Amino acid sequence: MKAVRFSRFGGPEVLEIVELPDPHAGPGQVRIAVRAAGINPSDWKKRKGLMDEELPQTLGYEAAGVVDELGAGVADVAVGDRVFGFSDEGMAQAELAVLSHYAPIPPSLDFAGAAALPAAIETATRALDQLGVKSGTLLINGASGSVGSAAVQLAVARGVRVIGTASAANHEYLRALGAVPVAYGEGLVERVRALAPDGVDTALDVAGSGVLPELIGLAGGPEHVVTIADFAGAQEYGVTFSRGDGGRAVHVLGEIGELVESGHFSLPVAQMFPLAEVAEAQRVSEDGHVRGKLVLVVDSPR
Repeated sequence: MKAVRFSRFGGPEVLEIVELPDPHAGPGQVRIAVRAAGINPSDWKKRKGLMDEELPQTLGYEAAGVVDELGAGVADVAVGDRVFGFSDEGMAQAELAVLSHYAPIPPSLDFAGAAALPAAIETATRALDQLGVKSGTLLINGASGSVGSAAVQLAVARGVRVIGTASAANHEYLRALGAVPVAYGEGLVERVRALAPDGVDTALDVAGSGVLPELIGLAGGPEHVVTIADFAGAQEYGVTFSRGDGGRAVHVLGEIGELVESGHFSLPVAQMFPLAEVAEAQRVSEDGHVRGKLVLVVDSPR
């Protein structure tokens, strides 16, 4: 099968489409003929050597496609079913992928729309669960990206009032998702207090823009703040840094369909690229300023 791999660290030019042996589903897993795979910032961070040291590396943790092989004990889906989910092997940007956690694709979504979901909804749900978000007011710093907008909608679905920071160009988008938008940057605390005079109950930092002290002050202490983007700041200020190795919220894969089909959740696909153009997709991802998800589209031979 064809798959994305790199054998040295560097710029997008180190990415290759290579032939690798077909993977096979183990117990409790399914193999899919991949139709679409998500692009995430971790992809280019890995490529630049900022995360893992081993070489070569394959890429991709989220994908959507058609089941073509069942592992032992799998009885909840059948060959031919449309599913989306996570590849624990990190080899989803390929023609075939083994999914360890999966769910049926919501009927109204195409493969690209489904491939955009797993990482964003799992990260957002995990952070909301760690914050214990069930009521009150939540402040999300960086609310217009894929994880931020997922967190907005999932929190609103829990009955929470959400205040979200974003550039002025994204304020209308946040309103459409159910959040009250505020501009980021100098004066943030005053702008939030104008909306929530007593501060907020919880705060989620998605952007990692150095505002943890302000979030701590608004939320009444570091125990009410979670960041997914500022590891150094979390250590410095005693804030929880949310990471997947501490237990992932994979339960959301099976729950998101109801929200999607009821019109209470959407995650736009910002741009689609053929598998062969993965280098360009990573350039766009690394440049930032993307509203929604970047997705690789795979013309699987299966």
